[in-house]
Amino acid sequence: MKPIQVGLLGIGVVGSGTFNVLLRNQEEIKRRAGRGIRISMVADLNVARAQELVGPDVTVVNDARAVIANPDIDIVIELIGGYGVAKTLVLEAIAAGKHVVTANKALLAVHGTEIFAAASAKGVMVAFEAAVAGGIPIIKALREGLTANSIQWIAGIINGTTNFILSEMRDKGLDFAVALKQAQALGYAEADPTFDIEGVDAAHKATIMSAIAFGIPVQFDKAYVEGITKLGAADIKYAEQLGYRIKLLGITKRTPKGIELRVHPCLIPAKRLIANVEGAMNAVVVQGDAVGTTLYYGKGAGSEPTASAVIADLVDITRLHTADAAQRVPHLAFQPNAMSDLPVMPMGEVVTSYYLRLRVADETGVLAKVTGILAGAGISIDAVLQREADEINTEAAPGLPQVPQTDVIILTHDCVEANMNAAISKMQALPTVLEPITRIRKEELA
Repeated sequence: MKPIQVGLLGIGVVGSGTFNVLLRNQEEIKRRAGRGIRISMVADLNVARAQELVGPDVTVVNDARAVIANPDIDIVIELIGGYGVAKTLVLEAIAAGKHVVTANKALLAVHGTEIFAAASAKGVMVAFEAAVAGGIPIIKALREGLTANSIQWIAGIINGTTNFILSEMRDKGLDFAVALKQAQALGYAEADPTFDIEGVDAAHKATIMSAIAFGIPVQFDKAYVEGITKLGAADIKYAEQLGYRIKLLGITKRTPKGIELRVHPCLIPAKRLIANVEGAMNAVVVQGDAVGTTLYYGKGAGSEPTASAVIADLVDITRLHTADAAQRVPHLAFQPNAMSDLPVMPMGEVVTSYYLRLRVADETGVLAKVTGILAGAGISIDAVLQREADEINTEAAPGLPQVPQTDVIILTHDCVEANMNAAISKMQALPTVLEPITRIRKEELA
């Protein structure tokens, strides 16, 4: 049987990895797919470089639309990235009757509803395993492997850059800025790391997983997003003393009020497997009602790990290329006419527990005032850790006598976020609270 013909848009790190792995393992892949899969056309602005990478047997052009317009191309791989031209090209490929494989989590998190609707109407597939957690087959697990389950929650370390930074902060006692510079020097962080360190990249991925897990539309605009830039080495140290580790988690959860969709730093018990995922690795925990807890671990980025996911999508499409569109696995796991209208909850309605660090004057009655405010807000305390006082001359009043100060660490039981926000506002107003209060949410993941 004639090999299925693939057009590749963009041959950067992931594109070159995809080409090389497909070529290296072509016989194994053919045995699994039932027919050969061949990248026969590539579009890249640097034609000379691209031609050198793929050799003389592959047509290289500088216009992506030439690939889309080629009637011999069955599948288009989009590896350009971003929201702009990538969206236009994906929709044009769908309109031309091409199946699409993409690693573009930003595009799907923001415009996925429109793209999947267009693909369904045209009877083509959009596959996106590589968009979440690199080489970890989490999309396939959620869409197919766990299809018997009512998914209860997902929690994932889904950004390797931030996990590397937090690992360095814990292992070496570094502050955030120093750890970030190390990550950039080693190539784990971009020159502009904003999407990673502010949690946006993780939120794109969490949005996609949430839609698949709960059968809701992709709704990135409703996700709560908080990065790691405000974390200090002191918080990493205190968390460790209390038996926790701090990780940036993407969390989505089914509740009676709706769906939680949030990304932020979390304290996780050190005994949890996911708390021990270090460096640039990724891991996702999924809780299903029938299977219980499952953990998926591996490389979340890189040329060949991501290529592994891209090629898995190519094989899936090749197997189903001639199948009736109605018999294929739906893009978001649930049939398009059976999607749920469960709302994504505002962060103020989320219930979780908290770690609070207060820098306070070491005076009699300070702790009583703080705990009184929490009690008044209906927030119960799980544990309190008070450090020995030290002498610090406050910058706000240079020349005055040194003021005894100390850190007070409080762990709370579950409460509504809005109540915690109100309590923090009142505590911050106390004259004996000397610096902005650090608040980190705590997830037991039990």
